[in-house]
Amino acid sequence: MQDKDYFVHPTSIIEETAKIGEGTKIWHFSHVMFEATIGKNCKMGQNVYIGPDVTIGNNVKIQNNVSVYPGVTLEDDVFCGPSCVFTNVINPRSEYVRNDERFFLKTLVKKGASIGANATIVCGNTIGKYVFVGAGAVVTKDIPDYALVYGNPAEIRGWMCECGEKINFKSDEVLCSQCGKKFIKRGDSVKRI
Repeated sequence: MQDKDYFVHPTSIIEETAKIGEGTKIWHFSHVMFEATIGKNCKMGQNVYIGPDVTIGNNVKIQNNVSVYPGVTLEDDVFCGPSCVFTNVINPRSEYVRNDERFFLKTLVKKGASIGANATIVCGNTIGKYVFVGAGAVVTKDIPDYALVYGNPAEIRGWMCECGEKINFKSDEVLCSQCGKKFIKRGDSVKRI
């Protein structure tokens, strides 16, 4: 596969019908299943599994030991920390197999979101734009744009700028101290203005 416009380590397996964008790098012992779509300039660490029909946007970074199962969509610029976990069936049983689309709940991770190491994302939820999920958090519900969440279950503990700095709201409108972007807070939502 080295004649392609993307890189795949020789220990990795890419199924024939997978689509991989230009400039993407897939490292040791990873597996990309059939009909998966991976965008441009992505980085897949060691031992990454991308399930069938999964869609991954451009410039996504998935660290070591992450499995992205059917029903999960990662938009552009998403970061998945080492060993973070996605689920896709809410009520799994070994005796009563639930391994087809009828049972998969959709999970959407929106543009620019970051998921910390060992965080668990319970299926059926949406993680908003530029959300920051702290290491070890357990996400059990939708998370609004720009939220900083951590804990079990994950709760909103603050707000994050697109550049990765914490936003300190001393009034309803503030500027990021790092990059100068302007944000407005109304109740439990934050918007960039």
